[in-house]
Amino acid sequence: MNILITDDDVELCDLLKEYLEHEGLQVSLCHDGQSAIEKINETQFDLLILDVMMPKKNGFETLTEIRKNSLLPVIMLTAKGDKIDRIVGLEMGADDYVAKPCDPREIVARIRAVTRRNVSTAASLKINGSDALVQEDLILNRNNRQVTVSNKNIELTSTEFDFLIALLENAGSLVTREKLSSDILGKRLQSFDRSIDMHISHLRKKLGLRKDGQERIKTLRGNGYQYLVD
Repeated sequence: MNILITDDDVELCDLLKEYLEHEGLQVSLCHDGQSAIEKINETQFDLLILDVMMPKKNGFETLTEIRKNSLLPVIMLTAKGDKIDRIVGLEMGADDYVAKPCDPREIVARIRAVTRRNVSTAASLKINGSDALVQEDLILNRNNRQVTVSNKNIELTSTEFDFLIALLENAGSLVTREKLSSDILGKRLQSFDRSIDMHISHLRKKLGLRKDGQERIKTLRGNGYQYLVD
């Protein structure tokens, strides 16, 4: 796996690079947002670790530019306890976040959580001979990780795609926030953590309403979410 780390803290970058390479990952470094954009345009990366506060282009500006042309999985590095940065990052299309100062072991866990469904489709559900999940006008194809609604392609981030799989596999039933956090984000649900809410909000906006005018995903307050079926 080829990972790009973008942070103006050179010492932290070197520390993460050493640790991640020890874990068998290939790591490139850059120290400002503009350099990250240029590297991503030149090289195929599997994941970006992106700091918020950087020179030339900050993390939010960089993420906005990247999302114009790419669904590359992105993990944001945010200031410890700064919930605003986390919420803004998720709203702009980040897949996950880690608070600084960060433990390299947590970075590895986040990377594995964001990318694990790209590693194997062994548990895929087969429908009509194809690796797809279908609900009314929505078709999710696991093989090419594409989603269409009324024959229109819907661009989802890796994390949004994984959330949608979980909801479709359990269509009509409750999927708890705890399960989504554990199975997809790879972490225990924390009080006041809005990351799941942000991802679900993005899904709703991108998928649009059902043909009957209802939301496709229902919030069961305090419990979790349900993909609605007739």
